[in-house]
Amino acid sequence: MHRRKGKLYLIPAGALLLGSCALLKPKETAKQPAPAKQQEMEFIDGIAIKRDARGSEHQGKTRSTRIGNAPTTVNSIEEARPWQFKYAQLLDLPVENVVNEKLYNFIEEWWGTPYRMGGNTKSGIDCSNFVNTLMAAVYQITLAGNSIQLYNQVARLGKRAELKPGDLVFFAINRKRRISHVGIYLENERFVHASSSNGVMISDLREPYWVRYYAGAGRIN
Repeated sequence: MHRRKGKLYLIPAGALLLGSCALLKPKETAKQPAPAKQQEMEFIDGIAIKRDARGSEHQGKTRSTRIGNAPTTVNSIEEARPWQFKYAQLLDLPVENVVNEKLYNFIEEWWGTPYRMGGNTKSGIDCSNFVNTLMAAVYQITLAGNSIQLYNQVARLGKRAELKPGDLVFFAINRKRRISHVGIYLENERFVHASSSNGVMISDLREPYWVRYYAGAGRIN
């Protein structure tokens, strides 16, 4: 991925609202997320993935463990760490393919953080601020702006088959079909985002809800 320094734009309050994730979904019953944890990761025995029209959730009996520095490659399943097993199941990938510890550690620390329009902390965060925070922490790419501004900063990808980890995926969920939501692509059609209903979570681009509102993807050059 090429890096590019983002620019901070001053825009009218009305334009901010147009790019806000607060407009992205019909009213849903909010679910109480688990509190985010620092320095620890939750690993799941007997993990199950519950799917619905809005996204995927991981459920099951949990245990806590600390992680060290995970290997950059895994030659056999015996070498894999617990966090790799967890996210391999969430992404439906071979455990040997889940090797970006920095990325998944970041996701774990923010998992379940509630949505809050304009928020940028673990007390509440919106979709664009989550993307900007992750890109800076994991990829050292400085971005700024709401979902519409981010859409105007990326090099557009013509096909979903071109998506790579770290690319941005966009959705137009409001009535006027303007860009109103953004997430970060992981692998195998999964993306991580700050959902207005369930907070920070991983969802599947193939689910009917996201297929309906998918508006394109782009890469930061």
